[in-house]
Amino acid sequence: QVQLVESGGGLVQAGDSLRLSCTASGRTFSRYTMGWLRQAPGKGRQVVAAISWSDGSTYYADSVKGRFTISRDNAKNTVYLLMTSLKPEDTAVYYCAAEEYGSSYYSPRGYGYWGQGTQVTVSS
Repeated sequence: QVQLVESGGGLVQAGDSLRLSCTASGRTFSRYTMGWLRQAPGKGRQVVAAISWSDGSTYYADSVKGRFTISRDNAKNTVYLLMTSLKPEDTAVYYCAAEEYGSSYYSPRGYGYWGQGTQVTVSS
């Protein structure tokens, strides 16, 4: 099992940048595909970025490509989401999620472990 704790959310203006961090418990972090998902009010949960456990390959939703960057530091059990050129439509609760040896990283159903979420609000 793994426990996930997110940090770094907040209120920013359009065009600003923000970096989210997610630290995992346990000693097998490198076995987990890690994802960042978000849920805006009245909408379903969406995978915005993911990074594979096996080769570090990444996935991005079309809406964030070129603006968001996911990375991981296995030595620190931490995954990051650097968000640049933020837009009001990026406003949501952002969740860190994990799945051991995960392969269905593009779907929320591909993750079995979730953090508590952190609010990101982008004002216009």
